[in-house]
Amino acid sequence: MNFADECKKSSLAAIWFMFLTFPLMVIRVNTVTKTIEWRWWNMLFIGVAFFILSFLWRYLLRKKEQGGKKEKSDKPALFQRIFADKKRMAALWAVLGIATLIFPHLFSMYQTNIMISALIYVMLGLGLNIVIGLAGLLDLGYVAFFAVGAYSYALLNAHYGLSFWLALPLGGILSAIFGILLGYPVLRLRGDYLAIVTLGFGEIIRLVLENWSEFSNGPAGIANIPKPGFFGLDMSLQASTVYLFYIIVGLVIFTIFFINRLENSRIGRAWIALKDDEIACQSMGIDKAKTKLRAFALGATWAGMGGVVFAAKTTFINPASFTIWESVIILCTVVLGGMGSITGVISGALLLILLPEYLRAFSEFRMICFGAVLVLMMVFKPGGMIENVRKTYKFKANHN
Repeated sequence: MNFADECKKSSLAAIWFMFLTFPLMVIRVNTVTKTIEWRWWNMLFIGVAFFILSFLWRYLLRKKEQGGKKEKSDKPALFQRIFADKKRMAALWAVLGIATLIFPHLFSMYQTNIMISALIYVMLGLGLNIVIGLAGLLDLGYVAFFAVGAYSYALLNAHYGLSFWLALPLGGILSAIFGILLGYPVLRLRGDYLAIVTLGFGEIIRLVLENWSEFSNGPAGIANIPKPGFFGLDMSLQASTVYLFYIIVGLVIFTIFFINRLENSRIGRAWIALKDDEIACQSMGIDKAKTKLRAFALGATWAGMGGVVFAAKTTFINPASFTIWESVIILCTVVLGGMGSITGVISGALLLILLPEYLRAFSEFRMICFGAVLVLMMVFKPGGMIENVRKTYKFKANHN
């Protein structure tokens, strides 16, 4: 298609969009003077902007189609080349380690709190990555396990005086039990039906917490949740924040190590097989029911531990903190970063949590930018920012 045809189509699209937005962007009624103001410059701006966006959109689509027709190169991607080089990886890990150690001492407590929130979402994203990225089970009620972990710490501490360190594994265990309870009814479901059931499960948990006031204190929530202690020492607010930062860093490192080993294990390969083809997976002798239940239970475990850390960080929780939008954000970190890719999920979580905080000056346009980025990613890079690369195993014949 030539340049003139592209300009013609983009012009028609711009005229149509100007027509649709005319009442909102051009006409403004002044209720004080009872006059109508005509803002024609807005229409001109919208027309030019949409013409450029439409032309750019068509150009990128054409490039994508041309790229899809070309044969794939055997040359590995940039991130694969970096990860394959052991010296570069060692240097990268050394820099990240030093930066992590000195971060809370270089930046303010506000910045440290933001980073703690981001790392909690990294942990949640990695947990959901087990369910969606590896096992291929679309879970829209993942925030329910997050809530179970948070409320388990709050209630166990309020009624039985349990400390953070005892509540951390208990929150993970209780969330795993709830993951199994969710998994049993949905063993035969997949796709959209599975998503609807898990969505309903998440809303049931939230509504129970909101309406069962005798158990969870209802919408008023639970306050005065203690922060993690260190051998009974009294710490200031800043010291406890720094201490919590190092705790969540340690938990994230443990999560990365555990999930990486799990992915390359027999269970991880069973999840990947289940994601690719359930019928072929079952015909190979893999127990489909147990494999799904393990995915739900292990994914929920990390959400529960993340909930315990979240309750310790905020010192106050209520059902409003665990809405469907939290599940959507966690899901977006997995999809945007790259399903099945640990590095991609970490990048997606940090991007989605840190950028809105640092772009508060553009708070009115944050959701518009967020939606536009997701649309562009799904169209031009559906595999995510850092796509998952499966390991290949080569067997060398022994000629001796």
